[in-house]
Order: sequence, then structure tokens, then C-alpha cells
Amino acid sequence: MDSQEKININDERKIRLKKMEELISAGINPYPAESSRQHSLTQALAGKDGEKFAVAGRILTKREMGKLTFCHLQDESGRMQIALKQDDIGKEAYDLFTKKIDMGDIVEVSGEKFLTHKGEPSILVKKWTLLAKSLLPLPDKFHGLQDEELRLRKRYLELISNPELRDLFRRKSRFWQATREFLLKEGFLEVETPVLESTCGGADATPFVTHLNVLDLDVYLRISMGELWQKRLMVAGFEKTFEIGRQFRNEGMSREHLQDYTQMEFYWAYADDEKGMNLVERLTKHIAQEAFGTLKFDIGEFKSIDLNKKWERIDYTDAIKKNLKIDVLKASEKEIRAKLDSLKIEYTKQETKGRLIDSLWKHCRKAIKGPAFLVGQPVAVSPLSKRRTEKPELTRRFQIILAGSELGNGYAELNDPIDQAERFTEQAKMREAGDAEAQMHDKDFVEALEHGMPPTCGFGFSERLFAFLANKPMRDCVLFPLVKPAQDS
Repeated sequence: MDSQEKININDERKIRLKKMEELISAGINPYPAESSRQHSLTQALAGKDGEKFAVAGRILTKREMGKLTFCHLQDESGRMQIALKQDDIGKEAYDLFTKKIDMGDIVEVSGEKFLTHKGEPSILVKKWTLLAKSLLPLPDKFHGLQDEELRLRKRYLELISNPELRDLFRRKSRFWQATREFLLKEGFLEVETPVLESTCGGADATPFVTHLNVLDLDVYLRISMGELWQKRLMVAGFEKTFEIGRQFRNEGMSREHLQDYTQMEFYWAYADDEKGMNLVERLTKHIAQEAFGTLKFDIGEFKSIDLNKKWERIDYTDAIKKNLKIDVLKASEKEIRAKLDSLKIEYTKQETKGRLIDSLWKHCRKAIKGPAFLVGQPVAVSPLSKRRTEKPELTRRFQIILAGSELGNGYAELNDPIDQAERFTEQAKMREAGDAEAQMHDKDFVEALEHGMPPTCGFGFSERLFAFLANKPMRDCVLFPLVKPAQDS
């Protein structure tokens, strides 16, 4: 840049580029590779007055008072004030700092801890080093990023200025760490299953489709956490497995749904749905306590949800009958559609009876506070679950119900290969009729079942459970959620 170029004072980037050139001319590398930081700011805050510290961080505030300048530095551990005196660091170093260093720059300083006359712990700087020059200013500290899409697209800026948001993601990390620790302690083996599948299964969802060039093959991003693969492991002789990873569904976006998210699923041989519910209740309480430090939560309009209270059992068909005065096991498809019409619930002509029934249930669940387990789901809405012996039109499935939503899904898994093949055939007919969420017929999986899979309980939950406990939309609980690309101005 020509040093004589006239700079528009409102163009902050040009001003900062000019300062960077002047720093380079003064022999200062604006982006060095090395840092001599030895302490976090939290360690410095905990130190004694007169103790020497070498810290680094981003400048969030800068206040000049003649030959004395105060700044606040922030690193991942916290925030602390530093003070620079011209008499201590020399006029040249002081002038460079005051005139060429901006808020947002990342610097390293070394000096002694002291207490200001206002009682604020600070570091009296003896030496400073620039680690990274910020060419763009931080958002206004009082107003921040107001536009929702911009806030999510530039999440790094929000994370700089919002310590509560940083804490949220630390809590989310503890959530998954506690999940893993609990299952490992219970004797489960962590496994990894394919993300790309030639036949996707394990859930009712619309998959993402991509193409594998080397095999000239269309493949799908998984829509479950390896459900059919983990069941193959049960066939193979493993008895307790789990996986935590990303899965993908090409569906709508809402407060409760995203296209890609983290999911956990476990499979437990020689266990049924009753054993599964016992384990899931203990697991849920454990991770809530570890991540949030409490078992009581306010979620949306529901106040004081206590995970430590007795988890009630809610029967799927009984709940619909009680709330909507219709027996979905006996009602015709026409009667179910009429009930949906009366409730002003939208549906499509292509939807099967199972989908229509589930729309009625979703209408009922909105009022359930929980914690509870939903049980007794019809076969029509549970293609992978074992039937009840005494009532074969119902399944041995269970779901966590909390704050009006389903936050976990488990089964006494279907291990009858004949029954499974028949249900896959019905699902395939649904796909041919236009239901993109119906499951694919996985012949290889059916063949695996024909070798014999022991009675097995499977269960899974996603990070939606974390978002509910945090009382936030799912997008707010993802570090970098998918947003539309920024449009060039």
C-alpha cells in the first residue's frame, strides 16, 4: 500500500493494514510462529502480588491515560487487566503499543502481578510481543451481532464476547464425556461403523445421497448410528457395543431438528426393553448431573422437571384414546384422517396409516411434562422392534418423553429374520408409493439375522437431549451450524 494513499478513517481495515505495515517497518513480525507464554490468565489471577507471569490473550479493552495504558486480556481460561507504563518499557515500545496495537490484537506480555488502587488484580508489563494483528474490529461489545444468520455464520466472534456461550460448549463436551464414561463403566465396547452406506437403515428418515466414483455407486450418508451394523456385531458375538458420532438427515430444520448432529446408540445382548429402561434412566440422570450439576430443569413452558422423580410409563394407544377419543388400533385410515382434519393437523395423501397415527400421538405428547417412558407403540410405527407376545399388534419399544418431546428411542430389537423381512417389504412398498422416509430393504442384514441374533436391547439419543436440558434451540448448541453462504456485496 502506498504510504501516501489517502485513507478513509471509516475504513477500519485500511487503517489497521497501515498500522501493520508500520509495525513491520519497526521490525515487528505481526504473525510470529513462536510464543513464550508460560501461564494462563486464571493462573496469574490466582498468583501472589509481586510474582512474575508470562501470559497471552486477545485485547478486549484499551484505555490510555498519558504515560499509562490499561488493557484487558482474554484467553480461554478467563480475563485479566494489564498495565503498561512508559517509564517501565521505554518510550519507543510504549508508543508502538499505544499507537499501533488495537482492540482485538493478540499479544503476549510478561511482568509482575500487582493490585491497582481500585483493587483489581493486574500485571505490570515489562515486555510485550505481538502474536497476531487483527485486521478487522470486534463487534460492538454492547450490541454484538444482532442478525441471527450472521451470528451463526460468524460464531467465532460471538464466542469471543460471550463467556456463557463458551461455557455451554464446555458443558456439551462434559455431556458426551459422561455418556462415554458411563457406558464404558457398564462394560460396553465403543465401536465405529460406516458413515457411507449402500443401503441406509435404522430409522425413518430421508437420507443424503452422494456418488462414490471409484465404484460408480450411489451411496447414502447414514441416518442412524450404525444400528444395523451394531446388530450384526450382536450376531458376531459381541454383547455390549455403543457408538457416538455424526449422522445426517435430509429433512426440515427447526428448534428441535438439524441436518447433521451427534447421536449415541448402544446395543445390549441378552437384555430386553425393561432392562434397557432401567439403564437409560440411570444414564440420563448421570449425564445430567455431570454436565449441568443438577437433576431439575426448566425447559420451555415446563418448569421444575425433576429427573430424580419416578419415571412414569405412558401407553401410546391409551394416551391417544384418552386425549382424542379414538382407538387407533381399531379405527380405519379414513377415520384417522378425519380426526387429523378436525384437529387441523396437516398430512399428505401419500402418508401411510402408521404415519397418520404418529401424527395423532405427536399432537398428544405436547402436553406431557415428564420424565416418562412411552411404551406400547404399534408395529405400524416401529418397523425394527419386537412384537409383544400377548398383543402382537404392539411392540416392545420405549422412548424418553421430556417437555413435550421424544428425546430417546429404544427397542427390544427384532431378531426374527422372517418378521424383519416382511416389515422391510412393507417399508419398501411405502418408498415406492412416495414415502422418502420409509426404510430400505436390507437383504444383507436379514441374512445376518438368519444366522441368529440373541435377544437384544438397543437405544439411542442425540444432542437434542442436551439442547433440551440446556433449554436452547439445537442450532444454538452447535458450534458451527449449517447456514446459507454469505452473498457477495
